[in-house]
Amino acid sequence: MNTYLDFEKPIAELEGKIKELRHVSASGEEINIADEIGRLQNKVERLLQNTYSKLTPWQKTLVARHPERPHTKDYIENLIEDFTPLAGDRLYAEDCAVMGGLGRFEGHSVVVIGHEKGNTTTSRVKHNFGMARPEGYRKAQRLMDMAERFHLPIVTFIDTMGAFPGADAEERGQSEAIARSIEKCLNVKVPFTSIVIGEGGSGGAIAIACANDIYMLEHSVYSVISPEGCASILWRSNDYTESAADALNITAQDLHRLGVIDNVIAEPLGGAHRNHEQTFQSVRKVLDQSIREQLTHDGGVLKARRREKFLAMGRVGAA
Repeated sequence: MNTYLDFEKPIAELEGKIKELRHVSASGEEINIADEIGRLQNKVERLLQNTYSKLTPWQKTLVARHPERPHTKDYIENLIEDFTPLAGDRLYAEDCAVMGGLGRFEGHSVVVIGHEKGNTTTSRVKHNFGMARPEGYRKAQRLMDMAERFHLPIVTFIDTMGAFPGADAEERGQSEAIARSIEKCLNVKVPFTSIVIGEGGSGGAIAIACANDIYMLEHSVYSVISPEGCASILWRSNDYTESAADALNITAQDLHRLGVIDNVIAEPLGGAHRNHEQTFQSVRKVLDQSIREQLTHDGGVLKARRREKFLAMGRVGAA
């Protein structure tokens, strides 16, 4: 069954009617309903266009969290050939919230790293809902070291509410692991591309997103804190979640305007969850272009440009 968000209720009703009509048609009854189905389908498309062209920041957050939206595992399966997962941080344990390994993309050997939320109850628990512990970020550092050693481009997929806030993670040095991961991102001398495919939350996201090229899917979000977290701190109430989302400038369009990301990747009508294949093809095109362009530059140049990119953001903020 399709999952509909609250603001999609009119769309859900129309698509429900279309399914009923198709069921009647399939039952063999002599009723010509093709024209009616076509009319309703056109109405659905107009509703989707009108609704998704006017999404509020909070509504975009809900779309970014949609349970049917493609996750890192899906992108790897559809974009990366001969993927070989690599596990463990060689210090403590394996963290399933961060996937990583070696593969081939459009003829290039690459290192791929990404947050994985899972898509069933069992897999969500296994992947800790995409919230990594310190060993996840230390695994990412290990894979980035490997990429630099063998001169391989790095591709990261960002999709997390944030790093895991539990006591065990803090005991094992969560903040240090994130800081070291950011440092590693800034220092590797290989092509580096990051794509926010859903939710980019706090240091848990930026820990593997300090790249030369940073892209966001059209209905993804990226922020220092979730709208709920912001509302609970500033107003001590979740009643102001939508107000917090409005104030945080978390949408792909806001962040592109502010120069935090390089470009926005268009999603299919109604969001990435409605057409996975079209989304994969859009990401493939952008990723291929990014890697090819970066491969024309020396590693030292890539590192210098990456560091300058983030230093420039700081100077704008200070001004």
